[in-house]
Amino acid sequence: MVVVLMCFKLVILFVLVSLAVAEDLSFTYHGFRSANLSLDGIAEVTSNGLLKLTNETAFKMGHAFYPNPVTFKNSSGGTVFSFSVTFVFAMRYPDLRDHGIAFIIAPTRGLPGASSSQYLGLFNRTNDGSPTNHVFAVELDTFKNTEFKDINDNHVGIDINGMVSEVSAPAGYYVGERVITNGQPVQVWVDYDGSKKQINVSMSPVSNGKPYIPLLSLTRDLSPILNEIMYIGFSASTSKLTACAYVLGWSFKLNGQAEEIVLSKLPKLPPLGPKKRSKHLTIALPVITGSSVLLALLYGVHFAIRRKKFAELLEDWELEYGPQRFKYKVLYIATKGFREKELLGKGGFGKVYKGILPNSKAEIAVKRESHESRQGMKEFVAEIVSNGRLRHRNLVPLLGYCRREGELLLVYEYMPNGSLDKYLYGQPTVTLNWSQRFRVIKGVASGLLYLHEEWDQVVIHRDVKASNVLLDGEWNGKLGDFGLARLHDHGADPQTTHIAGTFGYLAPEHTRSGRATTSTDVFSFGVFLLEVACGRKPIETHDSEVVILADWVFCCWKRSNILEAKDPNLGTEFVAEEVELVLKLGLLCSQSEPAARPSMRQVVQYLEGDHILLPELSPLGVSASGLSFAHKESFEEFATGTGLSHSYASESSRLSGGR
Repeated sequence: MVVVLMCFKLVILFVLVSLAVAEDLSFTYHGFRSANLSLDGIAEVTSNGLLKLTNETAFKMGHAFYPNPVTFKNSSGGTVFSFSVTFVFAMRYPDLRDHGIAFIIAPTRGLPGASSSQYLGLFNRTNDGSPTNHVFAVELDTFKNTEFKDINDNHVGIDINGMVSEVSAPAGYYVGERVITNGQPVQVWVDYDGSKKQINVSMSPVSNGKPYIPLLSLTRDLSPILNEIMYIGFSASTSKLTACAYVLGWSFKLNGQAEEIVLSKLPKLPPLGPKKRSKHLTIALPVITGSSVLLALLYGVHFAIRRKKFAELLEDWELEYGPQRFKYKVLYIATKGFREKELLGKGGFGKVYKGILPNSKAEIAVKRESHESRQGMKEFVAEIVSNGRLRHRNLVPLLGYCRREGELLLVYEYMPNGSLDKYLYGQPTVTLNWSQRFRVIKGVASGLLYLHEEWDQVVIHRDVKASNVLLDGEWNGKLGDFGLARLHDHGADPQTTHIAGTFGYLAPEHTRSGRATTSTDVFSFGVFLLEVACGRKPIETHDSEVVILADWVFCCWKRSNILEAKDPNLGTEFVAEEVELVLKLGLLCSQSEPAARPSMRQVVQYLEGDHILLPELSPLGVSASGLSFAHKESFEEFATGTGLSHSYASESSRLSGGR
């Protein structure tokens, strides 16, 4: 009995000591040269003591954690202690701004399975928003991701278990003053009051001190979010664009106020801009200049030939898009001189090559086109204007462009699995299962909704089809090729008056009037739905007879067996309700009357299963609103029409390789 009592007292004593240690935990780092941090990814401590979470390497992430676990509450069902954090950080960008940095409290070090880019190294596409994450974060983000409802490209947000912030505000000390993106050090304070359940976040340039009024305040009990034992630290990541994320100092305390950081003790950041010229260089400059003149005379012919080889065009309209312009020499090196081994595919407007950028080692796809005609230049400019500023996970990112004599070059993010059409027709080497196809369909629908309703202007794509949908490494569908796209303001009337698109995907009213609208995009998307579900082209010839895919699916539906139209390569592994939904939705979108077609917002709601029933279609080919299908009629009308754009011939054979 005595032994048992002694053991019990020892256990109680151990718990009390542990709690005392936890509640008194505090640390302050003025630089990290001697800190024993837990680092992973590309995170490192520089020689002068800066914590450098990311560098100029694309699609990487870096984590840095306090090495020991922190006890945030005295039991699994207990209340989270109050805590106080302050740190000084800075973001440095080589060119365009990339994603930012986050202070995090997480159940593990390293956050296994997290993704780079917009996920900041915190979550991934599948676990984002899951209550099982048990992650608290304060993001300081310098990129606007509409899928996460970001308010702008320079904001602060409190995140709980996901990238959609519980509350956010433009980053600043005074209203409207940007303090993250100027490259100078910024100090942040994060305070949690365990009794009031209140989180306050403040920030300011290091010279201004802590503001009296927090930038963000959120009343939220963190007890259900944080486990008894957690880890604290920082996370950052890069995408195709890159940034260097630095932490200069860090202070933390449980149940008290974090110790103030002494700014004079912090390590120095690398200088911004070009380095100052030294005295020695000033003295030696005349000598160097004279030598350079002599070398220029000796090698003048060589340089003249090289300049001509890499000569580029520059016109006034391009000044607005200057930051997106690549040097021709860079693309020439990236594609190994545009050699045939790097060729991904070819189409009516040129060829697409795979490349690797020499500095970042990022994989790209370069579309190399001829601009001998005015039409080619017009579509080239359209693609830059319409796609250059679009940001959506289901649109192929246009990274930049280049022009030189006789050539136009567009630079895209590389899509390793190529275009969707090569997995649908004939006998594909790889067959996409239904789950993959349905995810691609929903992704393209989300991208079109963004173009039609969610961007600054209305973007009409005018060429939605399987060959213009590209697949990334995870088989996600991304809509690309904006060479025929047109823009207009929300509420304005589109002014396009000539036919453009691809044979088989054109709405009948477009072939009559030449006017492209969001409804004509919906028609093309309807044909695309049937194309993906059936594994067949929109127009095929069987025994010298032309077969319109939409008419054939409609006939299957009239026989009360619409699933007869599904792709036989799907086998038995498919969800019948989803296949039937896609087939019927394809018919609904491709009705001959524009008013009978749904909007892309309605299409997304149907596909997401938001308890919205499709309108009933009658066996006579008439919808509940009395509107009919007229696929054969529209085909014949198109075939005999006049004034057809040469775009058909050039666009009918599009690029089949990865881009």
